[in-house]
Amino acid sequence: MSIKFAEESILEEKERDYYAPDSFPAGINRKVVESISHIKNEPGWVTEFRLNSLDVFESKPMPTWGFLGNFDIDLNSYIHYVGSGGKKKKSWDEVDPEVLRSFERLGIPEHERRYLAGLEAMNDSETVYSNVKKELEELGILFCDIDSAIRLYPDIVRRWLGSVVPVRDNKFAALNGAVFSGGSFAFVPAGVKTPMPLQAYFKVTAASSGQYERTLLIAEKGAEIVYSEGCSSVQDSGTNFHTAVVELVAQEGSRIHYTTIQNWKKNMYNWTVKRGLCESRAHITWTDVNIGAQTIKYPGIILQGDGSTGDILSLAFAGKEQIQDTGARVIHVGKNTRSNILAKGVSLDGGINSYRGLVKFSKKAKNAYSHIQCDGLILDNRSESHAYPYNDVGNKDATLQYEATVSRVDEEILFYLQARGLSSDEAKLLIVNGFCEGVVRDLNVEYSVEMSRLIRMILEDGKAVASDARDT
Repeated sequence: MSIKFAEESILEEKERDYYAPDSFPAGINRKVVESISHIKNEPGWVTEFRLNSLDVFESKPMPTWGFLGNFDIDLNSYIHYVGSGGKKKKSWDEVDPEVLRSFERLGIPEHERRYLAGLEAMNDSETVYSNVKKELEELGILFCDIDSAIRLYPDIVRRWLGSVVPVRDNKFAALNGAVFSGGSFAFVPAGVKTPMPLQAYFKVTAASSGQYERTLLIAEKGAEIVYSEGCSSVQDSGTNFHTAVVELVAQEGSRIHYTTIQNWKKNMYNWTVKRGLCESRAHITWTDVNIGAQTIKYPGIILQGDGSTGDILSLAFAGKEQIQDTGARVIHVGKNTRSNILAKGVSLDGGINSYRGLVKFSKKAKNAYSHIQCDGLILDNRSESHAYPYNDVGNKDATLQYEATVSRVDEEILFYLQARGLSSDEAKLLIVNGFCEGVVRDLNVEYSVEMSRLIRMILEDGKAVASDARDT
């Protein structure tokens, strides 16, 4: 046997030890996890992180709390990695036309022409387009997908990966840790601010597949990060599964503003873990909009340092045969910490919307304060709105204010608006837009315009207004 033939045989045997990028079977096991790490050519510590996550995932039973009992989910029925079949692109001219057309519908080329600071686009399990503007590099800002960050900035990633959302936190965090692929990484050095929002888009196209991006954003002392992401899916048949993990690290005196608009198909199961850590005098804002999907998601903030603050603004739409179980979690640890939660839920066409929140004051959280406002709007007699607040006050010096409202569209207000010249549909659109305004006004201008269009589309799909209703 020649040396060349022997080497080829050994290589073929090794390749059979792993799945090919586009040929993963359904289910999750050690070979699936090792194959993902092999395909990405990851260092040993990442493979160890994945395998440890797999052990935790297999050891934890499927949760049964909340609305989880309503879903008959078999995670072994999904393909947990779908390869892109190509390398990352640097120009839109290099992107596969079919993928490009799907992203064009989201307006990404338009955003790029408007000189946004940087952009990552992810299709299924891989980043298909990556472009970071020179302006970011000159400021010392690192922004790329998480796979590139592991290769280029291993010391930073290794220090912070899993530090805010530990692998053992819950079964879904462990699942992401085992099979994560794609997602964003940003590191902004001390005193530097992102000149424009960092942008990311995540899209699911493969049937019966899971998407598991992992995002890690780190703001050093006095730095500021503004980050926005959009999500969508296209499959009408079967179901898809989405479990992302997002970790934010706001060091002393820094600020992170994280915005997400998730516009999934209703056959998506979206069970995501998002959490931020605030050191002294730092601030984190989550702005979270949920459309489509069966969603279980509660963005969280740990106010670790003295004088740290946090805002969580959420908006969720629940339509036909849909459950939106969303809310917030804030843990006050430091002294003089402040938090604000604003949760808005719209239920129509038989949908179920719920706010599920936790605010906790530790014994050390002297002079801490939290305000919670939870509002539900019901558009018909078949829909539901619920609130499940859990408040743990372990400090007599802490102050908590909680208020909640649930209401239907007021017929008298509709009559008043129609008497002023608006049609019934225009009046409903105006009322819903006004109800959502507290969250929508926090979005940047482009997303605010998109939200107005999306709200109209949601009401049309839910038969709350006619499909020819004019914009208000």
